[in-house]
Amino acid sequence: MILFLAARPVTARPARPRRPSPLAPYARLFARPGARAFTAAGLLARLPMGMLNVSALLMIARIHGSYALAGAVTATALAATAVVGPWTARLVDRHGQARVAVPATALAVAGSVALVLCVRGGAPVWTLFLCTAATATTPNTGGMARARWAHLLRDDPAARHTAHSFEQAADELCFLLGPLLATLLCTTLFPEAGTTVAAALLLTGVLLLAAQRRTEPPVAAPAPSAARPARSPLRTPGLPPLLAVFTATGAVFGSMEVVTVAYADGHGARSAAGAMLALQAAGSCVAGLLCGLRPPAAQPRRRLVAALTAMAALLTAVPLAAATGRLPLVAGALLVAGAATAPAMIAGMALLTARTPAERLNEGMTLAVTALLTGIAAGSAAGGRTVDLLPPGAAGPYAVPALAAALALAVALATTRRPAPATAAVETTQAPAS
Repeated sequence: MILFLAARPVTARPARPRRPSPLAPYARLFARPGARAFTAAGLLARLPMGMLNVSALLMIARIHGSYALAGAVTATALAATAVVGPWTARLVDRHGQARVAVPATALAVAGSVALVLCVRGGAPVWTLFLCTAATATTPNTGGMARARWAHLLRDDPAARHTAHSFEQAADELCFLLGPLLATLLCTTLFPEAGTTVAAALLLTGVLLLAAQRRTEPPVAAPAPSAARPARSPLRTPGLPPLLAVFTATGAVFGSMEVVTVAYADGHGARSAAGAMLALQAAGSCVAGLLCGLRPPAAQPRRRLVAALTAMAALLTAVPLAAATGRLPLVAGALLVAGAATAPAMIAGMALLTARTPAERLNEGMTLAVTALLTGIAAGSAAGGRTVDLLPPGAAGPYAVPALAAALALAVALATTRRPAPATAAVETTQAPAS
C-alpha cells in the first residue's frame, strides 16, 4: 500500500492568480520615469496657493486693524491674477515652463516680500495694493503639472484620466492644508510668518519643478505663417460655455466658505468652521482618488452632467441640516456634499483638455482657474451679502451654494447637449467606453 501511494504522480496545485491591487492605476502612473519627481515639486509649489490670500488677510488685519482693508487688498490680488494669469500661461505654452515660470515666480515672490516689508514698515496704504498686484504673475503650477501628464500620457487615455483624478485630489489637499498652515503660522509665530513661508515654498517648488526637464512638455512649433496664428482657447467651440460652468462651480466654493464661517460664528463656535470646511475638502479629496480608479468616460459631457446633478442634489441637504441648528449634522452634510465636487471638476478638466488645442493647453487650464477664481469672488460676495441680511446663525445663506450648483448644472445642460461635430468626435475618441 505504501509503495502504491509512493508511485502515484504528485501533481502541483495550480497557483491562484494574484488579485491586482485596487491602487494599481496609481502605481502604474508613478512608475513612469520622472513622474514622482515633478509631482513632488508641483505639490510643494502648489501648497502656497491655499496660503497666500489667508496669510495676507491675517497679516494686514492684525497689523492695520482693518478687515475691510485686508479684504480689499486680497481682492485686488485675486482680480489681478484673473487678468494676468492667462497671459503668463500663454507665455509658458509659447516658450516653455522653465523659461517663463522661474522669472514669473521670482517677480511674484518679490511682490510678497515687498508686501511684508510695507505692512511691517507702515508704508502708505496704496503700496499694499501695488505689491499684491505684483503677485499676479504667479504661474499656474497645477496647470503645469497637468500639462506634463498630458504630454507623458498622450497615448494612454486611461492613465490620463487617473492623472486628472490625482491632480484634482492634490488640489483639494493643498486647499485643505494651506489655510490651516497659514493660520497656524500667523497666529502662533508672527503675523508675517504665513506670507514669508508661502513665498519661500512657492519659489523652492517652482525651481524644483523647472529642473525636471525630461518631463517638460515641448514648446509648440510656431505657426507656418503670420496669417495662421494659433487659435486662442476662448475661440474654441464649446470652451466658453465650459468656463461658465467653472465660474458657477467656483461660486459654490466661495459662498460655502463665507456661509460656513458665519453659521459657526452665529452658533458660538467660530473655531469649528475650519474643521467643517476641512471635512468638505476631505470628502472631495477621497472622491477624487476613487474616481481615478474608474475607467475614463467615453462621453465626458455625460459624466460632467451626472456629477453636477449629484452636487446640486447633495447640496440641498446642507440647508436642511443647518435648519436643525446642530453643527455635527451640518458637518456631516458638508462631508457628503464634498464627495461630488472632485468628480465634477475631474470631468470638467477632462472635457477642457479634449476641447483645448494641444499647443495652448496650459493657457486653457489657466482660463479654467481664472473662471473658478471669478466664481469664488462672486460667491463670496453673494454669500456675505446674504449673511448680512439674515439673523446670525440662520440656515438661509446655505441656499446660495445650492443655487450656484443648480446654476452650474443648468449651464451644463443648456450648452453641452449639442456639441459641434468636430469637437464631439475628438471628445468621444479621448477615452474608451466606461
